[in-house]
Amino acid sequence: MKRADVLLVAVVLIAALAFLVPRYFGNDAKENELVANITVDGKHYRTVKLTKEEQTIDIRTERGYNILKVHDYGIEMYDADCPDKVCLGFGFISRPKQTIVCLPHRVLVEIANQTGEDEIDGIVR
Repeated sequence: MKRADVLLVAVVLIAALAFLVPRYFGNDAKENELVANITVDGKHYRTVKLTKEEQTIDIRTERGYNILKVHDYGIEMYDADCPDKVCLGFGFISRPKQTIVCLPHRVLVEIANQTGEDEIDGIVR
């Protein structure tokens, strides 16, 4: 390898780190701002801050029950007594605008920023 090759590789690595380091350290502050808005039968039921600590939310209605579990800055449908169990297939969600829906029980869980600001997904030119 020539000296210029080593210099080029070093510049590329430094540039890559310059983009990755702020993104890695900036996620904690962004993730702490996320909340899950829970709606039951079209009415606001509860807003839960998404934290690293584990917590369980039990939703019981005349249609049945749903159990949500908050952990690792996200939320998932842990258990439900609906006949099709489709809501359990949504898995763990942790980004704004992701949702979990249980149609038989009319439960909607949507992640949003606590500040109310929308995040840009991408820019097309």
